[in-house]
Amino acid sequence: MNPSKESIEKIIEWEIGDRAYYNKYLSHFTWPGGASGVTVGFGYDLGYYTKEQIIKAWCNKVNGNILVLMLDCAGIKGVMAKSRINDLMRKATIPYDVAMEVFKETILPDEIKKTENTYPGVNELSEDAQGALLSLIYNRGTSFTDSEGKDNRKEMREIAPLVLEKDYHGIAEKLRSMKRLWKGKGLDGLIRRREGEAKLVEAS
Repeated sequence: MNPSKESIEKIIEWEIGDRAYYNKYLSHFTWPGGASGVTVGFGYDLGYYTKEQIIKAWCNKVNGNILVLMLDCAGIKGVMAKSRINDLMRKATIPYDVAMEVFKETILPDEIKKTENTYPGVNELSEDAQGALLSLIYNRGTSFTDSEGKDNRKEMREIAPLVLEKDYHGIAEKLRSMKRLWKGKGLDGLIRRREGEAKLVEAS
């Protein structure tokens, strides 16, 4: 994969805004809501990583005390993750430049591999479309399996054959269709992100 520079910049924007916003709101441990885990840096969701992966990514970037706090959140998602955030986590600071290093060295390569494995043929799409699907996997993960009693991964599955067909219109349509999952739930940022991803695909 070779996602476009614009799409990478968009992913950073969707994850953390800009440096000033990051420093004010995201430089500490946060919980974005929904099915997220406790999150640090540029959208590094501790709920979706193992302790071993967290150590590999962060052990040479933050001090031991912060690393211990991160490990305490490994694999925990949703409201259970929200309850994990304590005063130490609210005060612990991860500098912007450190978060950027982990993003470039660890997060981006890992998410590219996940995207390639989830959507075979993605590397044959345009660079903007590659970046849009990279953003999707970064944000929603790789699962095609619905939660019990729900059809919340429907569009994730339906995108797969569209990638092989290079059906840009169809991919954009499925990205927009996902908005149904967050309407009226106070997660408008996810709705805007899906629209932005759809527009990247359409730019192809």
